[in-house]
Amino acid sequence: MKKCVLVVGGAGYIGSHAAMALDAAGYDVLVFDNLSTGHAEFLRFGRFVEGDLADRAALDRVLTGGDIHAVMHFAAFINVGESTSDPGKYYRNNLASTLNLLEAVRDHGVDNFIFSSTCATYGTPLSLPLREDHPQNPINPYGRAKLAVEWMLRDFASAYGLRYCIMRYFNAAGAAPASLDARIGERHDPETHLIPLLLRAALRPGGEAEIFGTDYATRDGTCIRDYIHVCDLADAHVLAMERLAAGEPGTAFNLGNGRGFSVLELVGCVREVTGLPVRVRHSPRRPGDAEALIGDASRAVSELGWKPKFADLKAIVRSAYDWEKQLQSRTST
Repeated sequence: MKKCVLVVGGAGYIGSHAAMALDAAGYDVLVFDNLSTGHAEFLRFGRFVEGDLADRAALDRVLTGGDIHAVMHFAAFINVGESTSDPGKYYRNNLASTLNLLEAVRDHGVDNFIFSSTCATYGTPLSLPLREDHPQNPINPYGRAKLAVEWMLRDFASAYGLRYCIMRYFNAAGAAPASLDARIGERHDPETHLIPLLLRAALRPGGEAEIFGTDYATRDGTCIRDYIHVCDLADAHVLAMERLAAGEPGTAFNLGNGRGFSVLELVGCVREVTGLPVRVRHSPRRPGDAEALIGDASRAVSELGWKPKFADLKAIVRSAYDWEKQLQSRTST
């Protein structure tokens, strides 16, 4: 019998790619999502139950008698700028609702929990690349809520024996290769991530992308980020779950490529991949943005056996470009 994995937020960008990876690995996938930011058309892998993390009765129903092997938790609001202007929304959804989920998982005897965290828990880097033992001092409510969940996981492990892995992402990007015909990719409303915004600026007549901050102490004055392909993220989650099932202790893993690219370097890469002009507009810095974030993922490589398949920035951008063209074609008809 296939082992069942509950994918919370499995109709979203990263969650749908994780559902695809689990399905390909032979697991029974059960997606739980309220579809507030996810997409029904992404529900292409496994079964689906519509529900909200704030609804304890809905969680009880999905966990009762389901013989759930593990929970992967992706459901969260992700807009750093919005988290600074509306912190209550982020603490309520990303923190309080996760506590609701953890208590339900505890009460229904589910032992394995994989959490979608973020490099934003580190805050302003004291050294680069960032290792998992770097001090965590987040500079925005989004990062602080994610860090509080990490604390909760450790406390639930100590009190109740929960086995967990914390996956700290750097900048997720790209989409499932067109050859897979998965028809899932990055689709947020509103879109705040830079790669799809640059691609839209390239593809739409008169399009323009906004760049926040050109006065950072970097090689060209713009922020530096580490981009990781969403399929590589998904693969790491499957490996982390299998690590827990093998009885290994819970820990945190950085998921990044270990290379940093500035915003302007990314603009140049998008222009090269698409062969199209990309108009940009320079704006002041946004509150809550760190100057540079680059990850050391050597722990994931050595302990999970993880090896990114899309380590090259052009490959990541090319997959995002293929997806964005599909998306533009569908939404314009």
